[in-house]
Amino acid sequence: MPVTVVVGGFFGDEGKGKILSYLAIHDNPDIVARGGVGPNAGHTVVYNGREYKLRQIPSGFINPKARLLIGPGVLVNPKVLFEELERTKEFNVSSRLGIDYQVGIIEERHIKMDQELKKEIGTTGTGTGPANAERALRKLKVGRDIEELKPRLTDVPGELHKAVEENKSILIEGTQGTFLSLYHGTYPYVTSKDVTAPSILADVGLGPRFVDDVVVVFKSYVTRVGPGPLDNEILDEEEIKRRGMEEYGTVTGRHRRVAPFNKRLARRAVMLNGATMAAITKLDVLFPKARGVTRYEDLPKEAKERLEDIEDAIGVPIKLISTGPDVHEIIDLR
Repeated sequence: MPVTVVVGGFFGDEGKGKILSYLAIHDNPDIVARGGVGPNAGHTVVYNGREYKLRQIPSGFINPKARLLIGPGVLVNPKVLFEELERTKEFNVSSRLGIDYQVGIIEERHIKMDQELKKEIGTTGTGTGPANAERALRKLKVGRDIEELKPRLTDVPGELHKAVEENKSILIEGTQGTFLSLYHGTYPYVTSKDVTAPSILADVGLGPRFVDDVVVVFKSYVTRVGPGPLDNEILDEEEIKRRGMEEYGTVTGRHRRVAPFNKRLARRAVMLNGATMAAITKLDVLFPKARGVTRYEDLPKEAKERLEDIEDAIGVPIKLISTGPDVHEIIDLR
């Protein structure tokens, strides 16, 4: 059974939550495990007309049968986690969620420390940078130190390897985007660790030889929250509104900067992540007639031409095409 890793191809906000939630329902994985940084990453899931904004719980929570795991490389803010458990209680997430003993713990003092970084380089202010810095110094508290987490603590790498041995399917979700990587991004305007596929695997404790597919998610245009370079940025706010590209960050609520699709960055993201396929989201924003389409042949001609042009440029097939916010508004070409 397959192990699939999903990561972002640009600067976050690519629509990973949509792709992950679709895969969680359609592919029916036994386990959905979250890697990445922590509560500085927001994933939005729209399911049955309701919108869920998540910063800790895996986006695959909408599959009622899936075991949900948070890997040891992830930072956890217990307050944020328990708020999300309350918001998703109709899905019985609490009884399905396992948190690794070695997740890093964000405390209130980390959030206060992050305020200065927020001013300097536009961080989310959620405390992840200071917490990861403290972790590198081997001073950070981890999951096993927090009493309220103990009922949910587990050995995430152990569970995943047991699942592989039992031929079960696993969906692994990354956070942020390739060019927010501490190593591969637009330093210093980056997050506090690497977020490419190899590191997402390390976050959950699974080796690369078990992986069948790496899906890199690109939005049909590029957005970025906060400072840092953005090639060919569209500065005319009226044009952004007219084209339906006006967006706000899931975590911070900050206005997202906008630019056209960047083929050069997309090619590099495919390379850095070892992608086997790509997903494209928000095609319906560029081509309103594509809204809700679920068959490739029903897309408008201009949309098909744009997809073919991107596919030629990035060198891997586009297999998933999102045509609207709901989980089921998607074209699956796998």
